[in-house]
Amino acid sequence: MRKKIVAGNWKMNNDLNQTILLIEKLKKIEINEVSVMIAPSSLFLKTAKDLLHDFKIEVVSQNVHQENKGAYTGEVSCDMLKSIGISTTLIGHSERRAYFNEDDQVLLKKVKYAIDSGMKIIFCFGEQLIDRKSNKHFEIVKSQLENTVLKLDSESWSNIILAYEPVWAIGTGETASPEQAQEMHEFVRNCISNCYGDLISEEVSILYGGSVKPSNANEIFSNKDVDGGLIGGAALVLSDFNEIIKANS
Repeated sequence: MRKKIVAGNWKMNNDLNQTILLIEKLKKIEINEVSVMIAPSSLFLKTAKDLLHDFKIEVVSQNVHQENKGAYTGEVSCDMLKSIGISTTLIGHSERRAYFNEDDQVLLKKVKYAIDSGMKIIFCFGEQLIDRKSNKHFEIVKSQLENTVLKLDSESWSNIILAYEPVWAIGTGETASPEQAQEMHEFVRNCISNCYGDLISEEVSILYGGSVKPSNANEIFSNKDVDGGLIGGAALVLSDFNEIIKANS
């Protein structure tokens, strides 16, 4: 049975004191069947990990470099993350693609490196507004997957979570309708099935990431192929994040 997951991507928000304060509040919420993750700044991953020791909230990284070590100023490797107890990382977030020019070739290297290092990944993908308006959203998403995670062997898929991000619905106030979300998630699951069979495709958790908030969470998460959410801004507000977690219970 697939895991229901709510992952909060804090992006470049919260200093040390704000990070500690929000985590202390998160420790008081009730978590049942849902897997909850948070991705604070890399500066505070160790602090977050220590604060959440023995709590049902996993701390994950927002990013990782594609090489194990070397002259890559400012970057973080899998071994560095694992040394502080971090075993999951985001890869391919739309902001990494757009602002840091991470193309499919770079993302494939990151994916292979992370999987080979024994880490789990949350792999992000999704179309731009121009792709959606020109009715190329399925083509774009299929290409993003075929050039990256669909190149992996079947054994790797036990360490993969997918996150569909319609880029036009991130930070814009726009949200894909529940029907649009389900349509794309079903399409993605079929792409996986075509490559690896139904057993693997039915086990992979596919999250939705695009302006999820308490007011639309129940409707989005009620779709059969939507297994939770990758949450941005709402993850920084305890009451909103808590309501989104409850929507997956």
